[in-house]
Amino acid sequence: MKRTKLDKRFFASTRGRIVTLLRGATRTVNELAEKLGLTDNAVRAHLLSLERDGLVQQTGVQKSHRKPHLTYDLTPEAEQLFPKSYDAVLNQLITALKGRLGSEGVNEVLREVGSSIAANQGSDQQNGDLEHRAQRVVKVLEALGGAPRIESDNHNLSIRSSNCPLGAAVVAHPEVCQLAEALVAEVMGATVQERCDREGSPRCRFDIANL
Repeated sequence: MKRTKLDKRFFASTRGRIVTLLRGATRTVNELAEKLGLTDNAVRAHLLSLERDGLVQQTGVQKSHRKPHLTYDLTPEAEQLFPKSYDAVLNQLITALKGRLGSEGVNEVLREVGSSIAANQGSDQQNGDLEHRAQRVVKVLEALGGAPRIESDNHNLSIRSSNCPLGAAVVAHPEVCQLAEALVAEVMGATVQERCDREGSPRCRFDIANL
């Protein structure tokens, strides 16, 4: 398969639906079968085809009471299926801003943009409990093209995404993560620490301070 963005017909097909389900979430054959209303064998056949095309890969094993289940995820190449036409423009814009404003000035602008994006989502964004506000963050990041999820462990709350909606820009300009950090902080109304993984395909992580 050519590594080009596919049209809506692909995403409406069973293979396209599998790719969408795997975006931002590692899943087993059983989990995919349940989501799609298909048999395990039918899902395996589609996964085999997607593996041959270089879009899906086995990533590990999920333990269970009976027998372990293989888990699947998208390959970095699969992210090219999703439209990100802004990448080249954003990279050039940040490069130009650095030339005019310097690194410190660009960082300030990026944080201001992140806060503005969050503010435009509605005047009540900081209302509700921490979990409710985290759900709002998820919706905002999804609208930008991410695949975020909320993780909670020992009263610590994090928002992670296995794919970064600004990934192409982050590779060239790591400081772009500050835009997303400011966005999350504005919606949460809390202190947020960006701990993104920028090795290879960027992965988002925002740790939220308990109030």
